[in-house]
Amino acid sequence: MHPEQTPNSPLPLAGIRVVEMTHMVMGPTCGMILGDLGAEVIKVEPPQGDRTRTLLGAGAGFFRTFNRNKKSVALDVNNPLGLDALHKLIDAADVFVENFKPGRMAALGLDYATLKQRNPKLIYASHKGFLSGPYEKRLALDEVVQMMAGLAYMTGPAGMPLRAGSSVNDIMGGLFGALGVLAALFQRRQAQVGHEVQSALFENCVLLSAQHMQQYIVTGMAAAPMPERISAWGIYDTFELADKEQMFVAATGDAQWKTLCEIIQRPDLHANAHLASNNDRVLARDWLIPELRTTLARFDSSWLAREFEEKSIPFAAITRPEQLFDDPHLLASGGLGNQELEDGSTTRVPLLPISLDGARLQPRMPIASIGEHTSEIMQALGYSAEQIQEMKRTH
Repeated sequence: MHPEQTPNSPLPLAGIRVVEMTHMVMGPTCGMILGDLGAEVIKVEPPQGDRTRTLLGAGAGFFRTFNRNKKSVALDVNNPLGLDALHKLIDAADVFVENFKPGRMAALGLDYATLKQRNPKLIYASHKGFLSGPYEKRLALDEVVQMMAGLAYMTGPAGMPLRAGSSVNDIMGGLFGALGVLAALFQRRQAQVGHEVQSALFENCVLLSAQHMQQYIVTGMAAAPMPERISAWGIYDTFELADKEQMFVAATGDAQWKTLCEIIQRPDLHANAHLASNNDRVLARDWLIPELRTTLARFDSSWLAREFEEKSIPFAAITRPEQLFDDPHLLASGGLGNQELEDGSTTRVPLLPISLDGARLQPRMPIASIGEHTSEIMQALGYSAEQIQEMKRTH
């Protein structure tokens, strides 16, 4: 099967209706995953549109990245008719996804306790800053929890906490929300009742820090920030090459060490008894890494890449995000899908990093314009054209 095709059989969530009332990254990621897997995802936006659509700077790519395979309904939930329409839409849904601040859904009568009375089979997925506990009423952002949960400390040099260079907790939080929805859908097949699923940024980030927590228990020593860590591997570093390109190179075992020495023409290093084992090389890093820097600076990056790939040495060019549009592996394997945008133009987007029967899950519709599907979906619920216009009117 060509990698750009979707599976010939129905997608796993075909027939599942998801109503999504979300913004920014975390909640939309959950809806995107469910949509990619075949669910009908209906994104409910205010009449002026999700404000994520118009973010600048680092947020400029959020909306188009995390809102594919979704329909758009525009409703003013402060308008009684709009709120009534949203309730009826949720009555006909399998899943409701939200990521608003604590208390907002309850104020609208959209909390799980209320909605399950109307739709006992509803699966309700909330994306929050914190799960239940002393912090649960706090507002959180990805960067906030990275500071709270040790990730920023581990990423930056000592005394200079640094957030990761992507919305890692928002994206993973949405992924765990979708995982919870899938588990609840599976359980619903047996029990015929819905469930409340909660995913949270802080707890997600604590999981990312778990290995460092256990490192402390095992070794009795606090983990050092990654730029200052004592590496578990002798050769595990970034080097500048003859053409001024940078390359990460690793040799984690003795066989790789031998091969690396052969490639860079340093048999003397392999013969050095003080470098015989990985642990020996870890202890020698203070002088060994500078020695390797001097040697590797004589080699061209393209030649080294061919040698390392052929002889199974772990390596990676230091790549900027915009260069991934031309990555030969992504292009050949179908890792980038063609996404049509609201204005009819197209862009290539990374697909979910899974395949089904060898096929990747593709964008199936353009990014929806604000309220593009309001009339279609509301008419199916029995509303007249006049009522539909009224429910979109801001009050």
